Amino acid sequence: MLAAERGAAVNTLAAYRRDLDDFLRFIAGSGNGDLDRAALAVTTETVRDYMSHLSDSGLAASTASRRLSALRQFFGFLFIEAIRTDDPTAVIDSPRRARPLPKVLSEDEVDRLLAAARAIAGADGLRLTAMLELLYATGLRVSELVTLPLSAALRDPSVLIVRGKGGRERMVPLTDVARSAMRDYCEVRGTFLKRRKDSPWLFASTAKEGHLTRQRFGQMLKALAVESGIEARKVSPHVLRHAFASHLLANGADLRSVQQMLGHADISTTQIYTHVLDERLRSLVRDKHPLSQPVPFTGVR
Repeated sequence: MLAAERGAAVNTLAAYRRDLDDFLRFIAGSGNGDLDRAALAVTTETVRDYMSHLSDSGLAASTASRRLSALRQFFGFLFIEAIRTDDPTAVIDSPRRARPLPKVLSEDEVDRLLAAARAIAGADGLRLTAMLELLYATGLRVSELVTLPLSAALRDPSVLIVRGKGGRERMVPLTDVARSAMRDYCEVRGTFLKRRKDSPWLFASTAKEGHLTRQRFGQMLKALAVESGIEARKVSPHVLRHAFASHLLANGADLRSVQQMLGHADISTTQIYTHVLDERLRSLVRDKHPLSQPVPFTGVR
């Protein structure tokens, strides 16, 4: 249902499967032998016990909320399909969690990463530079970046057509610098094909997927961070996506445009980045608002 009707991504399906497996292991540990029958017999109290178990295990509230979400999807499906006559998760509240601010690199730190990538000689440097330029210029998710089709670069586009979550397509404008880096990389792309005659992926590799994996790109970024004098823990593909959004907003972009480029279905998701606007807005009011300036006392009341 998630795959066929909602178009859920492969990674989303894998995450739901892991979360449901964890719940089934909890049921098994409670002494229920027949897991299929036990799943159908789950009560609201069972779900509450499971959430308490997650809390006692020290699991982060965000992770516990995600697991509860998986259970809601699962039992909601059973209810809609008339496999169950009730939904035991219906009255369960999600764990309270503070919404953390996203980690963001400064513009100087991004420049240092790009400079370090450009300093790497040969095909490896051109590929890494192209990936960094694309990621920072477009805010793509890492899964969207590594699965870009070769056709994305063939026509020297001014925009990328990206297929994101749920199969939704969006257009993201490309900077001249990103386009140039992509062209330079394409000249040496054949280096990474090895024995393969060709590949439909822009960032082709010998991995079984046929393209550079998310994990490998993440490792490359960590190594680049160390080379740039930046703490490796601060750098990841997703942090560069955060940097794209935050730097755009800090330099005057409107929230709706950033939402569209990021591929967020709900603008409330994009609003997390507005923390970068606080100081700019304070400065704007302080420097431009007529009532923010002290009025000289004339002696007349």
